[in-house]
Amino acid sequence: MLIRLIGLVTIEHEGLPPLHVSSAQAQAALARLVLERDSGTSREHLADTLWPEGLPDTWASALRGVVSRVRSYVTSPLQNPGGTPLISQSGRYLLRLPDDAAVDLEAAEAAVAEAGAAFADGAHAVARRLAAGAVANLRGSFLPAHEGEWADGVRDRVDELRLTALELASLSASELGDEHHALRYAEEAVRHAPFRESAHRCRMTAHAAAGNRADALRAYHQLGQVLAEELGIDPAAETQAAYLQLLRSDGPTRPHRPSPSGRMPADALDPVLIGAFEALSPPPR
Repeated sequence: MLIRLIGLVTIEHEGLPPLHVSSAQAQAALARLVLERDSGTSREHLADTLWPEGLPDTWASALRGVVSRVRSYVTSPLQNPGGTPLISQSGRYLLRLPDDAAVDLEAAEAAVAEAGAAFADGAHAVARRLAAGAVANLRGSFLPAHEGEWADGVRDRVDELRLTALELASLSASELGDEHHALRYAEEAVRHAPFRESAHRCRMTAHAAAGNRADALRAYHQLGQVLAEELGIDPAAETQAAYLQLLRSDGPTRPHRPSPSGRMPADALDPVLIGAFEALSPPPR
């Protein structure tokens, strides 16, 4: 079973048609309940998620109504002999998922963490496959129509994860001599985060790995111009070192790999999440 939180919130279960959660409030409630299922979510925090600009006078009854809709969504595909998978206990809501359930965001985090470990070990083909799959599965937005501190925090988490995946995919492709994908992923990372120096270093590496040292040097100067005009700063020492290496050598630079933003350490990855993620990841275009 897979729960998709990126894009339209959806529950996919083997043998059943995908269940799309249509209500915007139910989508937000289900997303938080899924991501906080280990500890549960308090009634107050769930209400703050649904009404970030202030609770209505009748928030308690309105919250029960939203939770009832969520319960109706999850009960059918998750039905088990123990009863409803969404329960209320000691002022908290607890969502119980099957052991084989996967969540797209968590699977992407696990894949990026494993891609980073594979890149560090020199397994560049594995790193590119996992990172490229994460990029493909993170192209949508998280609750795009929902505002509030909690939703904004998860969106930041998704954005950082996507950028890390793009950088790993680019660097791995450079190591494998795939100049097309190396540059494509690097350019996408730069478009998403024009002030992110690690993304620009990936672009420099992609050009240099393709034998286009002039383009790599031009990419550095473009970064320097953007930083000077917009922020009034110079490139960081690591970026300047990559530039000096380009000046001294015709070979590609080897910047440090990006740090995965996933919360899961590489030695604690859940093979269920990885397996589900890889099965759903489209190949690089």
